[in-house]
Amino acid sequence: MAELRTIARPYAQALFELAQAQDNLASWSQALSSLATVVKNPDVTSLIGNPGVASEALADAVIEIAGENLDRQGANLVRLLSHNDRLVVAPEIAAQFEDQRAKAENRVDVEVTAAAELSEEQQQQITKSLKNRLKREIRLSCVTDPDMIGGLVVRAGDLVIDGSLRASLARMQQTLAH
Repeated sequence: MAELRTIARPYAQALFELAQAQDNLASWSQALSSLATVVKNPDVTSLIGNPGVASEALADAVIEIAGENLDRQGANLVRLLSHNDRLVVAPEIAAQFEDQRAKAENRVDVEVTAAAELSEEQQQQITKSLKNRLKREIRLSCVTDPDMIGGLVVRAGDLVIDGSLRASLARMQQTLAH
């Protein structure tokens, strides 16, 4: 896993710098997301690294599957990654690119997991609180986990705030055990 991050880093950095210079971050985000989705497809995954499949044929197949989501530069990226046997790192390149984009836009993607669906008012309150705490723009996504007893789990990059009832009970149990 760490190796994929290391391999992907220079590609992500170069693409981010290119996208910034072209003022084209959104288009590159879409292209990289599409490429990552194609590469994660089990049928494509089985072709990557297959000695019976030429790198040019693999690149052409990925480009065709991605379709309109890849422009000429995106197609060139696919060819480069395929030629260097690096197509497998495309999802990590996309993730690192998005991290750099979020930093540049002073934004953080936050995932909130709750036992029940959150109302619009609750989502707005969470967004406001996180914006004050993190000093960044918040892009909130909410997930419902019926296995949660109650409370929330907030994930913002490396920050995890576990305010779930299960975690509270575990802390209480640990305190009482000592």
